Amino acid sequence: MQRREVLRLSALAGAAGVLTLDPVTFAHAQERDGGGSADSSDSSDREQARTVTGHLPTGSPDFVYLPVEVPRGVREIAVSYSYDKPTVPAGTQGNACDIGIFDERGTDLGGRGFRGWSGGARTEFAISAEQATPGYLAGPVKAGTWHVVLGPYTVAPQGLDYKVTVTLRFGEPGETPKPAYPPQRAKGRGRAWYRGDSHLHTVHSDGKRTPAEVAAAARAAGLDFITTTEHNTTSSHPAWEGLWGDDLLILTGEEITTRNGHVVALGTDPGVFIDWRYRARDNAFGRYARKIRQAGGLVIPAHPHGTCVGCNWKFGFNEADAVEVWNADFTPDDEVTVQEWDNTLVAAARGDGRWLPAVGHSDAHREPQVVGLPQTVVLADDLSRTAIQEGIRAGRCWIAESSAIDLSFSAVGGRGQHAGIGERLHVARRDEVTVRLKVSGAGPGCSVRLITDQGQLYATALPDSGSADVEWRTTASYAAYVRAEVRRAPKDGGASGVPGPMAAMTNPIWLGEA
Repeated sequence: MQRREVLRLSALAGAAGVLTLDPVTFAHAQERDGGGSADSSDSSDREQARTVTGHLPTGSPDFVYLPVEVPRGVREIAVSYSYDKPTVPAGTQGNACDIGIFDERGTDLGGRGFRGWSGGARTEFAISAEQATPGYLAGPVKAGTWHVVLGPYTVAPQGLDYKVTVTLRFGEPGETPKPAYPPQRAKGRGRAWYRGDSHLHTVHSDGKRTPAEVAAAARAAGLDFITTTEHNTTSSHPAWEGLWGDDLLILTGEEITTRNGHVVALGTDPGVFIDWRYRARDNAFGRYARKIRQAGGLVIPAHPHGTCVGCNWKFGFNEADAVEVWNADFTPDDEVTVQEWDNTLVAAARGDGRWLPAVGHSDAHREPQVVGLPQTVVLADDLSRTAIQEGIRAGRCWIAESSAIDLSFSAVGGRGQHAGIGERLHVARRDEVTVRLKVSGAGPGCSVRLITDQGQLYATALPDSGSADVEWRTTASYAAYVRAEVRRAPKDGGASGVPGPMAAMTNPIWLGEA
């Protein structure tokens, strides 16, 4: 880095900003480059490479841009990078640095220049008109200023030494294949309960499974729909050709992975990219939540209390359409999220009635992580993007650890009024209400809990078959809402007072006049 860059970096230290390095320049294919501050390693007139090295101290900006002046006649741009990983004291974060690229259309937030992101999952990538490394978008390599972007996610006390090599290959550009996106509707069963997993990763971000392997796993798990949600890229959207069918709806989306939490954009229009380069302190999330909705998607904060760096949700829930309360195996961070979500139901009961539905997803990346553990079961008018989204938005859904578990949950008033999951039973405050839960397939050692705005008001053990019909009576004056949980036995035998892992849970049924 030049001295002025170091001074600028020092001024930005500790802020969620950007640093732009000196540009890397290349000669045209017919010219020989005479030198420069970067190393030159031309192997022929048809290929040129430049290597840039540098150092980033602790407190570096979130994004470091390396401009690359791309001349005319480039067929392919390839980038590789590395960085050091020094030993750090116990409890201290070491070096982790992501990478991506923007083309000649620029790096503006939400702009059109995005061409790919692989985070820390890859050390190299290439882009041409015909094809691109997973995580990146195929298309012409046009002349202009491209930007390789480094994302120093965490920086060791010693700082981070990096090396970036950019290689340009000259030749005829070729043609970009027309993307084949999944259809918006599958055959379905009319109005029915449909099972889905809408937080999944493949080789197009940091997953290890191919789209074909994920589709096969989804069918094996008894799912009706899935959503492809790669970290900060849409490259997977056209990668499912031949994998959908009458039995499987494949929706497109993105896991927008910011430094202050992740959000699942569920069911956005194919090919629409949503930016991630902001923090909660920037007060920018509302703008990008609106972009998700403009693209036809739902805004769903993911694993709000996740334990990985940057996974905790810091943006609040005002812009959310639902919240992922259960992510993969049910763990203590999910327990905290469920309790936090339940508190928002209490607030809705005393406020304007707006509430946030709960969903669950596997976030599966690789074996042995299980696609469909958990899964969201949605009451929808048909198996289509619009109908599934409407069901989730209305809270007509429940969560199960697998397709082996089934349940029905309803509330009935004294004059025959009826309401199901996510609905309101319109009864007078003191009218008796009968709550009915039917569970099957839970297996041995499970119990049922009925939760209201007062907390747990009813619990009973299930027989070893894991199947039973449960009834409980209440009034709207006693319970503003009621929701059901099916829990497995506590791992500590109940000594801590903490309930066991979740096997299934529902969204609430609301009681009383709105």
